[in-house]
Amino acid sequence: MQNNRIFPRTSSLRNRRGFTLMEIIIVIALIALIVGAGFSNLGGIFSDNQKKIAETDIQALETPLFAYQVKHGAYPTTEEGLQAVVSSGELKKLPEDPWKRPFNYRFPGEKNKGGYDLWSFGPDGVESEDDITNWAGATK
Repeated sequence: MQNNRIFPRTSSLRNRRGFTLMEIIIVIALIALIVGAGFSNLGGIFSDNQKKIAETDIQALETPLFAYQVKHGAYPTTEEGLQAVVSSGELKKLPEDPWKRPFNYRFPGEKNKGGYDLWSFGPDGVESEDDITNWAGATK
């Protein structure tokens, strides 16, 4: 009697097509590396955006400070701070930098002679090279 099987016996487990456990582990590891590299780059992207937001906020504060100066004849003193601009109605509330800390203000300015100094301590929250300021070319 003849064996009329469609598939010969040799096509059992050893000729079956598919992925081995080792191949699956390698693919998962590669995907994890790619995703990890992507997430590490996102931190730099968000950090750069926060610095640009702080620069824009500092520039935006120039208008209410100028309005205060026109109205009162001088900028608020360091002791009065930005709260004086809020109290006089030029600002609705005290602004915060993107790291949820208040902006620093000083008048008369040490960096801006004849004007005011306005700055954020940046992402690290301390006076350092990453501070965002309203003075150009000066280093802290």
